[in-house]
Amino acid sequence: MGILDNFKLDGEVAVVTGAGKGIGRAIAVSLAEAGADVAIASRTQSDLDNVAAEIEALGRRALPLATDATDMAALQNLADQTVAKLGKLSIWVNNAGGIPDGSPRYLTRTSEEQFAAQIDLNLKAVWMGATIAAKAMGDSGSIVNISSRSAFGPQVKNGPYGASKAAVNSLTSTMSVELAPNIRVNAVAPGPVPTENFNDCMGTDTDEQREKLLEMIGIPMQRYGTPEDIAAAVVFMASPASAWVTGQCLYVTGGR
Repeated sequence: MGILDNFKLDGEVAVVTGAGKGIGRAIAVSLAEAGADVAIASRTQSDLDNVAAEIEALGRRALPLATDATDMAALQNLADQTVAKLGKLSIWVNNAGGIPDGSPRYLTRTSEEQFAAQIDLNLKAVWMGATIAAKAMGDSGSIVNISSRSAFGPQVKNGPYGASKAAVNSLTSTMSVELAPNIRVNAVAPGPVPTENFNDCMGTDTDEQREKLLEMIGIPMQRYGTPEDIAAAVVFMASPASAWVTGQCLYVTGGR
């Protein structure tokens, strides 16, 4: 078997939350390109149906299920339906997340309700998804949590988000030990990727605004990331190519 065979996911079944658009969509399609059948989840069924069509065009099976990633019962149903209709569950990607109302804010100017909503979306949802996935996987599997560059260092004006993603890294590290050696748990931390959600949060609606922000950030690779940059890292973490990797967070940030 050649080295590239280790990146194949033939016969595997993946779940991707937040898969209706942006990075989640790219992850789902890339896993399908690598050979996996994919259950895709987000709040909007029409978005999922579009992604499912892309996956099926690649010759893989797709299961689009409208799901609230902050609802334990909904995530349990997602796992149950995946096993029932696709035969098993071997990869789970906790991608759903972001800033609940799209407004970055200071930690000291955040209400209790706003902070709780941020933790529910970015941390509690990951804990619930990973816990449910581990039980459904049985003897083997790979869980990949989507973290963020914001998990590292101070995040002025975006403290609640950064804190929630730092907690995801801690959860990833601890859960990897709890579930070893059968189930691997890793994280991928994207840097700036100008998705629709990113542009809404950062107020970068035009190319000029995005270029100005890029210059201010100072990314050594001198460009923003793409959803496919992140998806490639997830495929690695999900595949046998990373068979001796667990408890790690891979920062995909263009060098910043």
